[in-house]
Amino acid sequence: MKLTATREEILGPVQNVIGVVERRQTMPVLSNVLLSAKDNRLSVTGTDLEVELVSAATLTVSAPGEVTVPGRKLLDILRAIPEGTNVTLTTEGERIVVRAGRSRFTLSTLPSAEFPLVEDIQATQVLKLPQKAFRALIDKTHFSMAQQDVRYYLNGLMLESEGGRVRAVATDGHRLAMCEANLSERVTGKQQVIVPRKGVLELHRMLGDGDGEVEFALGTNHVRCQIGDIRFTSKLIDGKFPEYSRVIPANANRIIDADRETLRQSLHRTAILSNEKYRGIRLSIKPNQLTLQAHNPEQEEAEDQIEVVYAGEEIEIGFNVTYLLDALSVIETSRVNIALTDSNSSCLVTAAEADGAKYVVMPMRL
Repeated sequence: MKLTATREEILGPVQNVIGVVERRQTMPVLSNVLLSAKDNRLSVTGTDLEVELVSAATLTVSAPGEVTVPGRKLLDILRAIPEGTNVTLTTEGERIVVRAGRSRFTLSTLPSAEFPLVEDIQATQVLKLPQKAFRALIDKTHFSMAQQDVRYYLNGLMLESEGGRVRAVATDGHRLAMCEANLSERVTGKQQVIVPRKGVLELHRMLGDGDGEVEFALGTNHVRCQIGDIRFTSKLIDGKFPEYSRVIPANANRIIDADRETLRQSLHRTAILSNEKYRGIRLSIKPNQLTLQAHNPEQEEAEDQIEVVYAGEEIEIGFNVTYLLDALSVIETSRVNIALTDSNSSCLVTAAEADGAKYVVMPMRL
């Protein structure tokens, strides 16, 4: 294999896939990226067996070929080369030589045949929606995914498609985030898949605010989509997601209407003296008044009061302040609604003007 290009033409694709490449792997080939050069096109692939990323670039290929090289080392070399420098990659036996100006680097390689690739995902459904809408779905829900929960099906984002809608749901058992978006084309049947946490975070990093359309193919074991020059493939979590609709409060008729930024700042101030481990904060609600209180094991206390629109009876309830702040940070309207049933039930946080997103936070004893 032999190819020539500017530093940037090779660096771009390597940077795009490096997020899934680990330095220390049980399989040595997983520390490598697969370089495949033919027809004046270079394709770079990285994988950790859960998520696969493929990025391509057009450049001059003198001799086609395939080889795997240490991903992080190649990235560090390319970053260290001055901008605009012409770079030549040549395989010589079981080595690859990187030449740039007066610099020369020789890297070890492993055969491309050892590199695990996901070929056909056998798509059963293809979702089409604007890139901006897809990013918003992930933006508004991904923070509620569990991390290393024994209930493995919570360590990811559930995507559900039916008719002309797609829904994203994430929960860690203490809070839940749900968001809906319209599909560009209706789909037949109903399908539910769980994309693992790492795949969701990589997808979130790749998605921009462009108006271009994204095709998201759902298979039985994998999902795949093409975003610009990057092809994303992820394994699915094999498990049944909880019945999320049963968690969303249906009879929450005590509604607090608050200015989002005023409430967010008040929560931030009060949280300074909350218990660092449990992050508990008490909300005392009276007509048109919300009092926030926090205390910690050092006997320190914080209290803050803001004006709200509320006409119900008095109620006291405790929450993890981080969960409320996470929800408020992704709501874009100037006013928010917090709907309560009683002091022992979950609350429902939504934008005052419906935006397709709902956030459920369980109460905590204080």
